[in-house]
Amino acid sequence: MSKVCQITGKKPITGHNVSHSNKKTNRTFVPNLRIKKFYVPEWDEWVVLKVSAAGLRTITKKGVYAAIMDAAKDGNLNRW
Repeated sequence: MSKVCQITGKKPITGHNVSHSNKKTNRTFVPNLRIKKFYVPEWDEWVVLKVSAAGLRTITKKGVYAAIMDAAKDGNLNRW
């Protein structure tokens, strides 16, 4: 299961844990993903998306249909 938001395209990035002694060890920063089911009235069906918290805010702001269309146009949405 990939850790990529289907709306915003956010994906894991790498960085360092830095201790008190300034020793650096590798770590990953993963997006805050949730699997959510949305009703799309334009299609009259339910759609299951893997979205981040920022993606949920985008859906709330634009609407689910507009967010899906924008994500498909940007290439973030491969399938739902």
